[in-house]
Amino acid sequence: MISLNFKDKRPIYEQVMDRLKELMVVGALPENTQLPSVRSMAVELSINPNTIQRAYGELERQGYIYSIKGKGNFVAENERLRDLKIDEVKEKLIEVIEEARKLGLRDEEIISVIRQHGEGRERA
Repeated sequence: MISLNFKDKRPIYEQVMDRLKELMVVGALPENTQLPSVRSMAVELSINPNTIQRAYGELERQGYIYSIKGKGNFVAENERLRDLKIDEVKEKLIEVIEEARKLGLRDEEIISVIRQHGEGRERA
């Protein structure tokens, strides 16, 4: 379900979060699906249970999962998850656009890059 890249500079809990988010947004983990327990996920990935606990806690804080005391953690509503992910992507795009502008790229150049990428994707 999840593979980790120990050469990645991002913390392990962020990698776990990102992979789970991806699985939720694309529907591989449907809404109301119970996630593996902290302990079983930690054993499966050969990492500290505190790392999984941190990832689950952050996912819950962000609205991707919900917990039921004594039952475990569950995937939140998929449509809402998709909306959350779209908002995250938009925020990242804004950051990249602002950085590009600071480096002197004009809006026309930024738009051109976006169009070129879109055209290449349409042909694929």
